[in-house]
Amino acid sequence: MKITAVNIEGERHLAVYNKGKLALLDDYGIKTGQVSLLSDNDLKKINDINDFRDYDFSYDSIIHENSTLMCIGLNYKSHVSEHQGGKVPETPVVFTKSNNTFTGNGAKVETGQDMKVDYEGELCVMIGKKAWNIPEKDALNYVLGYFIGNDVSSRALQYRTTQFYMGKSLDKFYPHGPYISIGEIENPQNLKIQTRVNGEIRQNSSTEHMIFPVSTLISYISKYITLRPGDCISTGTPSGVIMGMPEEKQKWLGNGDMVDVTIDSLGTLSTYFI
Repeated sequence: MKITAVNIEGERHLAVYNKGKLALLDDYGIKTGQVSLLSDNDLKKINDINDFRDYDFSYDSIIHENSTLMCIGLNYKSHVSEHQGGKVPETPVVFTKSNNTFTGNGAKVETGQDMKVDYEGELCVMIGKKAWNIPEKDALNYVLGYFIGNDVSSRALQYRTTQFYMGKSLDKFYPHGPYISIGEIENPQNLKIQTRVNGEIRQNSSTEHMIFPVSTLISYISKYITLRPGDCISTGTPSGVIMGMPEEKQKWLGNGDMVDVTIDSLGTLSTYFI
């Protein structure tokens, strides 16, 4: 099933998504506003929904503001090579983005001045149940679902210090969506991922090329941090970002640019930059 968060006439709703049409969960007595709080009974009820309607809506954040978003750096060898002096990490490189970055599909993101704003198309994983010290072989059992994220980054701020946080956490710097896929993806390591800027393909890879697969990331993080329902892991980006281009060819994102990230079975996330 595909669940999305939308805004209709100023009110937030969770809805089942089907080819651009929606079935609002409110109409079926399912009142929670958090995807991770959907019960097994809710999911069974949702699975039987077959009445989808057209609405005038905008997308909202699938990730709840109280959830933690952990991001993985340098998780594709091709992307490691884009970092000056980059070395393949021996353990996952984990950092966070703040909740002011959470925004939905179709968002408009401000680039500011001289911020060197870049894109990073990524597969994101939402945790479905409390996870502590989970072995790799069981890790995928703790996944609620998968969706697309764009780890928008200000390279000017990211490398001003040794900490990534500021450069990764400007307002709306984690657009994601358009929906979360629950119970539909058996193998998250076999998904094609592409990023286009104004229609031009910039990233073209597969999640099979991750250095640390999803199961490893969940297991590793859960050894040190308790993962809660609704927490998310953005699993890193392949090569093709602006930062990896020769300096004379680097044209940072600016007003009028559109970035589309497409992942198999998860649709396309579109973000407009202003």
